[in-house]
Amino acid sequence: MPQGRRVVLAEPRSFCAGVRRAISIIELALERYGPPVYVRKEIVHNHYVVRLLRERGAVFVDSESEVPEGAVCVFSAHGVSPEVRRVSESRSLDVIDATCPLVSKVHQQAVRFAREDRVLFLIGHADHEEVEGTYGHAPERTVIVETAADAEALDLPADTPAAYLTQTTLSVDETRDIIEVLQRRFSDLRGPGTDDICYASQNRQDAIKSVAPVSDLVLVVGSRNSSNSIRMVEVARGMGTPAHLVPDAGEFSPQWLEGVETVGVSAGASAPDVLVEELLEVLAGHGYRNVVTDRVATEDVVFSPPAKLTRPAV
Repeated sequence: MPQGRRVVLAEPRSFCAGVRRAISIIELALERYGPPVYVRKEIVHNHYVVRLLRERGAVFVDSESEVPEGAVCVFSAHGVSPEVRRVSESRSLDVIDATCPLVSKVHQQAVRFAREDRVLFLIGHADHEEVEGTYGHAPERTVIVETAADAEALDLPADTPAAYLTQTTLSVDETRDIIEVLQRRFSDLRGPGTDDICYASQNRQDAIKSVAPVSDLVLVVGSRNSSNSIRMVEVARGMGTPAHLVPDAGEFSPQWLEGVETVGVSAGASAPDVLVEELLEVLAGHGYRNVVTDRVATEDVVFSPPAKLTRPAV
């Protein structure tokens, strides 16, 4: 067997603070109220997490209108629009909000920019749940911008009072070109502070950039509907390293290992580390037993669940 086979394990990887909080909210709700606990949309974009929570009594629905009146309803980490909250209130739902605090901050900024009578350029994917929720906070003033070409095509005067916000699952690298176009085209443009950028997406992409140059192959654990996981694969490929998305170890293909000495491994922010461990076991079975860690940042962010789930029941 060839010598020198190894795995370079990217760090940070897997769950971010917002995902940990969202999952713990459902677990606490199930403990406090008992099943079923209804969840609007997938709590996070990971099939493994959703399946485990469903087995424990979580019921995932596409719309708040599907939840029985008066029942417990958890909003996903991606956030919702004011209209969703209005409908939920009209149905007397016992709402528990698992929106990531970073997303909530974007919502607050959208409202503020709208009150300043600014056109809001929302940078992100139009069909992503987070963008749908943010858009709903100021729909009459918001324009979704997906690409730099979209920004170039905006038919607005250069002196239009404007602002921009970004989908939190995008990194600085992904939005840079679009923001540069907006800054060039609009003289009165406001934007979020640098501390509003999602640390998790940026850190995971930075880790991929560190791992890819020393790897013959990069594997990213994550679901097919996970925006940040897909982007991590694209980042590796953009650096010239073959890369694949691996939803779970069962979808790993040994053919990928042909001629490969070093495998880089990471996971999207919504993928649990247990799936990474399973992939490492499979790789070990193919001779890749030497595992080294490549750390580019240390994450110590913690988001607490709502007080209604942690205070003593009465």
